[in-house]
Amino acid sequence: QVELVESGGGLVQAGDSLRLSCLASGRTLGNYGVAWFRQAPGQERGFVAAITWINRQILYADSVKGRFTISRDNAKNTLYLQMNSLKPDDTAIYYCAASPSSGSANYGWGAIYGYWGQGTQVTVSS
Repeated sequence: QVELVESGGGLVQAGDSLRLSCLASGRTLGNYGVAWFRQAPGQERGFVAAITWINRQILYADSVKGRFTISRDNAKNTLYLQMNSLKPDDTAIYYCAASPSSGSANYGWGAIYGYWGQGTQVTVSS
């Protein structure tokens, strides 16, 4: 069982930066593929970024490529999402997730992630 707790969200202006953290407990996060998803009001949850379990690939949604960076600190059992040049369209609840089987073919499918955090709100004003 992996428990995930996100933090670092908040209200910022367009162009600002935020770093989200996802602290894992119960198991070693390094033994899992990990990802960030987000859900804006009235929209379905969507993929943001991932580090896959298979081959440790780093992948991003086109909408955040070049602005967001996913990383992990295995010693701290923590996943991060550095978000730069934030836009109002980035406003959403951000969730971290863990999977023991993510790869290049399925990293964007929420269904393969068996462990989820409670989410942290990011609001970007224009």
